[in-house]
Amino acid sequence: MKIMSLNGWGGRVHERLVPYLAETEPDILCLQEVVHTPGAPRHWLTYRDTDIELPQRANFFDDVASALPDHVAIFCPAAIGDLWDEEIRVASQWGLATFVHRRVPIVAQAQGFVHKSFSANSYGSHPRSRSAHVVRVFDFELGEPVVVGHMHGLRDLAGKGDTHERRNQAQRLSALIASVTEPGDAIVACGDFNVLPGSETFDTLKKMGLNDLVTGRGFTSTRTSLYTKPNRFADYMAVSQALDHAQFDA
Repeated sequence: MKIMSLNGWGGRVHERLVPYLAETEPDILCLQEVVHTPGAPRHWLTYRDTDIELPQRANFFDDVASALPDHVAIFCPAAIGDLWDEEIRVASQWGLATFVHRRVPIVAQAQGFVHKSFSANSYGSHPRSRSAHVVRVFDFELGEPVVVGHMHGLRDLAGKGDTHERRNQAQRLSALIASVTEPGDAIVACGDFNVLPGSETFDTLKKMGLNDLVTGRGFTSTRTSLYTKPNRFADYMAVSQALDHAQFDA
């Protein structure tokens, strides 16, 4: 079974990403920073936050779902906020999504929040609401269930260092995963955690028997050339011992 985790950047690299996903067709895709704007007036809208303006693919969730027509598509909103069509406000849902191929049975799932709760009227102040989603599926190759959970870790304007909120989000992710896990299940925890290698987040995951494959296998970056800032880590994938020797690339 092929499991992929990506930050979708609100569809900003839509032209490259959507064909790539259609070509690779992972069994399970965990996608963060997903925009979902039913009835949007345009394909592209603009996100504004003080001095930041970013293009957003208005129906990025639908774009990916169309590229993966044989997958069950599940959108998990964290907030509803304003995108802009020039000077016109457009209410847009923002969160993460999970896509599971129909040949992979979903036998249990849980959706929740690792930071704050659902914000229905705005994106809110930083650090903003962050959601998580967990599925328990049956892997016919292993002949047993696998639990896959992902989150988009909170963004702190002060940086990616450990904070009380980040310790709490790791604990909440662990609890959400545990809520659908049964004894003996293989486990995968992944996503854009927004923390640095050595974070206490990994101590929390180790208590569940999970080891991170990014830092554990010597990868020096999880960023592409499109990311120009100096810090090269944010995305991780931690697995239980049953999956520790699985093929992995970052």
